Amino acid sequence: MDWLLKTEPSEYSFDDLVREKSTVWNGVSNAVAVKHLAAMKAGDRLVIYHTGGEKKTAGLATVAFAPRPDPKDAKLTVVEITAGAAVASPVTLATIKANPLFAESPLVKIGRLSVVPLSELQYLFLAGG
Repeated sequence: MDWLLKTEPSEYSFDDLVREKSTVWNGVSNAVAVKHLAAMKAGDRLVIYHTGGEKKTAGLATVAFAPRPDPKDAKLTVVEITAGAAVASPVTLATIKANPLFAESPLVKIGRLSVVPLSELQYLFLAGG
């Protein structure tokens, strides 16, 4: 499966992930986003999206291990991810909203959702493939 993870680059950016090589993705508390995190499997492909002033795709990553309960709050879920490559041509939110491929996507319908499932075609578009 393919997913998009949103992050505020001033808090944690794709460059931070690349520098660290991997991280535990945590801090997700929205019930729908937690459900999406819990559905991830090792090997799932990820698009890292910068929110805030950037509003564009930044890079790619992979789910390294199956999700697990957050040790700080068992009602929440965390997942370890591994950095991939930066996207060659970042895709802006305006471009995403203009593309019919995303017309029914939670990415545009539920703007505050921080973990978004992607179809393979959506992933390929955002990844630049």
